Amino acid sequence: MLSVFIFVLGACVGSFLNVCIYRIPKGESIVFPRSRCKCGAQIPWFLNIPLLSWLLLRGKAHCCERSISARYFIVEILTATLFVIAFTTSDSLSNFFIGSGFCSLLLAIAFIDIDTMEIYDTMSVGGMFVGFVISLFFPEWHDEQSGISSLIKSLSGACLGSGLIFWIAVMGEMMLKKEAIGVGDIKLLGTIGAFIGWKGCLFSIFGGCLISTLIFLPSLLIWKLVKIKTFTIPRIIPFAPILVVGSITYVLYGQNLLGVLF
Repeated sequence: MLSVFIFVLGACVGSFLNVCIYRIPKGESIVFPRSRCKCGAQIPWFLNIPLLSWLLLRGKAHCCERSISARYFIVEILTATLFVIAFTTSDSLSNFFIGSGFCSLLLAIAFIDIDTMEIYDTMSVGGMFVGFVISLFFPEWHDEQSGISSLIKSLSGACLGSGLIFWIAVMGEMMLKKEAIGVGDIKLLGTIGAFIGWKGCLFSIFGGCLISTLIFLPSLLIWKLVKIKTFTIPRIIPFAPILVVGSITYVLYGQNLLGVLF
């Protein structure tokens, strides 16, 4: 029953993330006004239940029959699932809340980057400072005994992480003669380092690329075989989702994976 509660909690957080993903790029408040349909009609609470509403409405608005993107359901089910996994893998309640909160932030950043090819400072730089504060007051998150040593680990992770991706960006620009990695990605890796240290940064880059490749290549093969007309290969691939895949994997399974590899 507790896992069911955590799943429902995650779905509710996912519903809020959908609001953030839609409104933050528009510069709108994520609190007011209440959720509205694209036609302008206010969505009543009983038609705004995470997961269930989209399924019961069959992906169409009740007021005007407009199509509702499946992404709303995907974000909610992803967040709910990540909450349950974080709950089962965390060794303390504080680590569960930190881990699930960090994963939620990363999901919002990833989907915004997919939509806009931008990473907003309020989420990346703001998230970095939140990581510093959490490290100071919850040293067990970094497996440390004192807040100072935990903060040092967080600061070094942010500096080394953003510094590493900066030089990768410089070399990529030299070879490609154009911008290879945006400044937003550098700031995002600083946020990742603040939360999960330099080891997490390395895993986010290389592990994220590996996992994303294992997902992308079969999709490309299916596209070639089935010749799906609606599927096109983007010329510019947002890097944040790749980092997010690696980061979330590290948060949930990092220690076990490092134990196997090393």
